Amino acid sequence: MSQKQYLKMLEKEIKKVNRKIDEKIMRGEEYRKEARDHKLMLRRMRYFTRQNFFRNLKNRFFPKFSF
Repeated sequence: MSQKQYLKMLEKEIKKVNRKIDEKIMRGEEYRKEARDHKLMLRRMRYFTRQNFFRNLKNRFFPKFSF
């Protein structure tokens, strides 16, 4: 699975968990487990997007050098 596919799949899972959290809030139920899962998925997404950001930044400023 490519990184792009993984991020897309992760984004879908985050949306599912968001919907589940919203439903539980409206019913007045506890949503601690879903909130923890949501936080972990966001952390993974930020980790991968941050890597891409720095890689692109490095290539933009130092196109001839390979680190």
